[in-house]
Amino acid sequence: MSGGLSTIDGLLDRISFDPDIFGGKPLIRGRRLAVEHVLDMLAAGDTPAEILDAYPWLEPEDIRACCAYANRIVKNERIELLVLETAV
Repeated sequence: MSGGLSTIDGLLDRISFDPDIFGGKPLIRGRRLAVEHVLDMLAAGDTPAEILDAYPWLEPEDIRACCAYANRIVKNERIELLVLETAV
């Protein structure tokens, strides 16, 4: 597998934010296609080829950028468990 941090950072440059589009959710290159929409399509089983066919302006690197963005978010996520003591 090739790549590295600089490759991921380059992909993340494709992700933008505009408070006037979808309430500021992450977008692909400022277009009206949210990262979450692409991730939803992938999770539903759509192939990258099907997504590219549906959005002719989209590039394969845009789909990879969505995955890289999701990875960056999840990588920094922490779950803290709340432990409640019960009276005995």
